[in-house]
Amino acid sequence: MSEAKGVQKHFEVLKTHNNARRGRLQTAHGVIQTPVFMAVGTKATVKAMTPEELVECGTQVVLGNTYHLHLRPGEKLIKKMGGLHQFMNWNKPILTDSGGFQVFSLSGLRTLTEEGVEFRSHLDGAKYFISPEKSMEIQMDLGSDIIMAFDECLQYPATDEQIQKSMDLTYRWLLRSKAAMTRKESLLFGIVQGGLDLKHRMKSLEQVTSVELPGYALGGFSVGEPIHLMHELLPHVAPLMPADKPRYLMGVGTPTDLLIAINSGVDMFDCVMPTRVARNGTLYTWQGKVSIKRNEYKEDPSPLDPECDCYTCRNYSRAYLRHLFLSGEILGSRLNSIHNIYFYMKLMERSRAAIENGTWDEFFLSCIQKFSKKD
Repeated sequence: MSEAKGVQKHFEVLKTHNNARRGRLQTAHGVIQTPVFMAVGTKATVKAMTPEELVECGTQVVLGNTYHLHLRPGEKLIKKMGGLHQFMNWNKPILTDSGGFQVFSLSGLRTLTEEGVEFRSHLDGAKYFISPEKSMEIQMDLGSDIIMAFDECLQYPATDEQIQKSMDLTYRWLLRSKAAMTRKESLLFGIVQGGLDLKHRMKSLEQVTSVELPGYALGGFSVGEPIHLMHELLPHVAPLMPADKPRYLMGVGTPTDLLIAINSGVDMFDCVMPTRVARNGTLYTWQGKVSIKRNEYKEDPSPLDPECDCYTCRNYSRAYLRHLFLSGEILGSRLNSIHNIYFYMKLMERSRAAIENGTWDEFFLSCIQKFSKKD
């Protein structure tokens, strides 16, 4: 990519349709076409799926979890094994979160100071300490392509005073994260916080984007708030993020959430939802959501989604998927996960195409209408 003012340009917007953007992000392990959904591989694996299956589904990026990998097996072991890419046999881009969200969700097991967070492992109760510097060290040892700055993620609801203190701390930790991140092959993203108040969000956006970085994220959503509040806030915040940098909405969400965010100008997403709900028998289709355990599918020989050409839909019936789920068979979780990941990747592919060819508005409205149908 080209050089601008001595800073390498990694991201390029190829086409826009109102706020929706079609872009391309260059990383050390290849180009990411955006909008993109990143499959969550918390413990160096996307649950129930092999890396080869992820590639066949169209997955471009996998997300790893700094907190969990730090506790087990440990970043030093992973580094010794050649880094996270080699360890999990994934030769495409990897993004790692900073560990902030997981640490702060421990509540009673942690102590927060200006320096960082001391916490007890949920595995064995052992004491650990993560600071911005330690988070950067862990992620650099993992060899991540995209590294997230260490931040404080507040739970919902929070008071104005709590939000203000938290976003100021997140800003100071961002400065320390940037100073500590020395791996030239990795891209550091800062995280905008500010809760669900537009005034606080704008202040945090101003703070975080004052630091020159390859990309910026919106954190602190999908933490228990009514989802309509996020939907209302995104169109006011996302378009004001730097236009020449990728915009990443962390931990979100349903197909409808992704479409609303793309329509607001967001480029990148991750969420455990497609694989988690797949293991619970909920499947996304182009006709709406399906709960495979329902009795109406007991003798249904048709594929799960007639519009889908994933491995599951090409080879298995709704009746068989229902049988596997009710029997608690591992294959059911695998086939359901393959389908949902494929669906999410195809949704992103069709979104990119719609933005490119100028049919985004029609595609967006059609999907929103279909996905709102109740199974």
